Amino acid sequence: MLLQDVLYKVRLQAVIGSTEVEVKGICIDSRKVQAGCVFIAVKGTAVDGHQFIDKAIESGAIAIVCEQMPAIVKEGITWVQVENSAAAAGVMAHNFYGSPSQKLKLVGVTGTNGKTTIATLLYQLFSSLGYKCGLISTVQNCIGDKVLESTHTTPDAISLNALLAEMVDASCSYAFMEVSSHAIHQHRIEGLEYAGGIFSNITHDHLDYHKDFAEYINVKKQFFDSLPKEAFAITNVDDKRGRVMVQNTRAAIKTYSLKSISDFKGRILDNNILGLHLDVDGKEVHFRLIGEFNAYNLLAVYGAAICLGADKEEVLQHLSVLPGAPGRFDYIISNKERVIGIVDYAHTPDALLNVLATIKKLRKGFEQIITVVGCGGNRDKAKRPIMAEVAVEHSDKVVFTSDNPRFEDAAAIIKEMEAGVPAAARRKYIAITDRKEAIKTAVALANKEDIILIAGKGHESYQEINGVRNHFDDKEVLSEMFGLLDK
Repeated sequence: MLLQDVLYKVRLQAVIGSTEVEVKGICIDSRKVQAGCVFIAVKGTAVDGHQFIDKAIESGAIAIVCEQMPAIVKEGITWVQVENSAAAAGVMAHNFYGSPSQKLKLVGVTGTNGKTTIATLLYQLFSSLGYKCGLISTVQNCIGDKVLESTHTTPDAISLNALLAEMVDASCSYAFMEVSSHAIHQHRIEGLEYAGGIFSNITHDHLDYHKDFAEYINVKKQFFDSLPKEAFAITNVDDKRGRVMVQNTRAAIKTYSLKSISDFKGRILDNNILGLHLDVDGKEVHFRLIGEFNAYNLLAVYGAAICLGADKEEVLQHLSVLPGAPGRFDYIISNKERVIGIVDYAHTPDALLNVLATIKKLRKGFEQIITVVGCGGNRDKAKRPIMAEVAVEHSDKVVFTSDNPRFEDAAAIIKEMEAGVPAAARRKYIAITDRKEAIKTAVALANKEDIILIAGKGHESYQEINGVRNHFDDKEVLSEMFGLLDK
């Protein structure tokens, strides 16, 4: 492909050299540059790609895309100046990989909680309806039945378009993806064409990255602002910012709710450990998923499926038996004492509150709720005391422990959590830094038919400590403590 074709729709400020050169690859990482590649110098949060232009040229780059031209431009190289390199990378990646989002129906899901479950359910649903589908999520990426490891909620622009191109080559008709606020803000989804977008909800999260909550909301809204008029935008109108998200979109607006008037209306008839019994647009259906938050997720999926042209009866029939995403309200029951153990990814105050509220509704009598929870290191510190306050307020006993401490001291993170515990509730918790010991202690504290919640890590099979990912799986550890696995 010629460079001039790769640059199609990119806002150019200056060009030095020929754009009629053959491009063999595009890179934002100078370490991946090979002969014939274009290197795009992106200013990241930690590293500025402009510092690696010389290294990229040494590795064989034939063209450099940058925001700032160097004082001396090397001859024989094409230099392209743009206003925003990250945005240019998205558009260029889309062009280089053959505009893959135009060749399948791509649906993006954004919001604080529920993204993974909604995207996964859509992938499972349309796969069960007989379509070959792709999935891009926090848990895993899928191309049909092929499962790939996921390292980010939303990959970088080049990896994302390469993945979508693989889906097209594999004859996928649909792709469903999580769209994180980081991805929107960093222009990773620039250039993609969506058939639809879904808003789940918005609560306190990622304020370590965004300046404040207002910016976080605005970034999420940008996704809907960018949707084309041919797309649909489905929003949760029970969330107080649900209508704000779509107020400037060109897409066809559709709504879902449990409590308000909406296009896709649901009502909870029963909610227990065996699942949800819902009235969906006047039809009673039993689903395997549990909890009010999953009722919202199911309605979002149902609404999106209808917008994509699926049959209502067929959608509800297939959706009723789907298991949802791994590590989301994933429960097991011990053989002897019938203790219920629940593993959930809840790592924000609102998500934790939702899970605990659901568990309270599942109680038949006076069963204890014992919560094991921590907070990740090198992330939003403001939510730590709030997480602790939610845990002690809505649990009978709490064990504070480490999550993924990363490069922080786990004990220090727990201290910051403890600041949120009211004086009257200090007897309700203990702190155990070692996560395995914390889970073991929770099991030891449990009586017959009590409920243990292991929150924060969900599907993750590792614990990140000082830059090293050590194998750790909450469900695996809990199963071992329940005697369901060999030690």
